[in-house]
Amino acid sequence: MSAAMETRSGDAGDSSIEAAAPGGEGLRVITLRPSRTLGRSVGLPIAVLTVPVLAAVLWLVDPVEAWPLIAVATVAVLAVIFTAWVGYRRANASISRYGIVERGFFGGVSTVAGRDIAGVLRVQLYRGNSLDTSQELFVVDRTGRGAFRMRGRFWDGPTMDRVAEVLGVDETAGSEPMTLADLRESNPRLLYWFERRSLSR
Repeated sequence: MSAAMETRSGDAGDSSIEAAAPGGEGLRVITLRPSRTLGRSVGLPIAVLTVPVLAAVLWLVDPVEAWPLIAVATVAVLAVIFTAWVGYRRANASISRYGIVERGFFGGVSTVAGRDIAGVLRVQLYRGNSLDTSQELFVVDRTGRGAFRMRGRFWDGPTMDRVAEVLGVDETAGSEPMTLADLRESNPRLLYWFERRSLSR
C-alpha cells in the first residue's frame, strides 16, 4: 500500500505534498523547486548573447591563429552555462514540521531544525527604484536571524501560504511595503551578508 500523494506544478516550479504514513495524514513534506519559466527567461538570453560575442572575437582576431583560443573560450562558456543550469534544476527546499532541508544553487545542503524556528515573516519589498513590490518570506530562528528565505520571483503566494502551516509556527505579515533600506535598518539579521551594507555609504 502506498502513501497518498498530491503533486502540483505551475509557474512557481514543481512542488509536492505527501503523507508518509499510509491510512493517515502522516508527515507532510512540501518540496519546492525554482520556477522553470524563470530559468528559461534568464538562462536562454544569456546563452544566446554568447554567440554574437564569440562571433565578434572571431571577426576581430586572425581566425587561423586564434581558433584554439576561441575553441577553448567556447567550451568554457558552454561548461559554465551547463553547470549553472544543472545547479538551478537541482536546487530545492523540503519543508516539514521537523524543519527545512535546503539544497542550494551551488549544491550545498543546509538544514534548520523545527525546534529552532520561531516564526515566519512576510513582507512586501519594493524592487529597486520602482513602485513595484515583490513578496518576501523569511523563516526566522529563535535568535532573530533569517534561517530561510523565499523570494516572490521564485515562488508564488499560494506556495508561501503553506510554509507556516506545515512548520507549525505563527506567521506575521508586514502592514506596509518597505524598501531594502527600511528592512536593513529594522531587521538586518534577516538579510544576506552582502545586503546588510548600503552601497551609497
